[in-house]
Amino acid sequence: MTAARIMLVDDHALCRNGLSDLLTHRGGMQVVAALSKPDQVLAALREHRPDLVVLDLRMPEIDGLALLRRMRAEGIDTPALILTMSDSEADLSAALRAGVRGYLLKDMEPEEVIQAIANAARGELTVAPAMTLKLAQLLQSGGKGSDRRGLLASLTEREREILEHLARGESNKTIARALDISHDTVKLHVRHILAKLNLSSRVEAAVFAVEARVDADRRA
Repeated sequence: MTAARIMLVDDHALCRNGLSDLLTHRGGMQVVAALSKPDQVLAALREHRPDLVVLDLRMPEIDGLALLRRMRAEGIDTPALILTMSDSEADLSAALRAGVRGYLLKDMEPEEVIQAIANAARGELTVAPAMTLKLAQLLQSGGKGSDRRGLLASLTEREREILEHLARGESNKTIARALDISHDTVKLHVRHILAKLNLSSRVEAAVFAVEARVDADRRA
């Protein structure tokens, strides 16, 4: 299996270099670049084309989410994961709205961080265990019970099928291969799903799908 290609962006050398060593020597991943300057990131992403970019949230020149928005504006769709000291619900919410693939805390155990980054590089959604309750609280506004059933009813059969794939944390490319449709078609369906469910990110859609499944099991 090809080693996951990871890019790190963090202004603290100790964190940046320590994480690079962990991912390389204990995680079996390839760190293609470890940068401290946000102005180097766009060019490095185009050059190295990593599977995942790990962004610090708080940096002197630009915060990680602003950098992520700049990436998307430039047409760079590399999946991003936030690694931060902030356990703020507001920061988690902002990250979800920005479409991150994961939100991890720097005080997690090293093995937990390695595993979470490996999972995210494979296309899975990942959130620090300490943030799961806050994530659930944020998603409560997405609707419960009959509200969720009503929203699900607004989806087409194909959209519900894709939503199930999102719930498994699969990337657009993986979904496209599984359903034998184009990557662009999947992206269009995902946009329609988010709009119909009044959600802002794939993470929210995935959790919505899981909670809807739990509702169905309770009614069975």
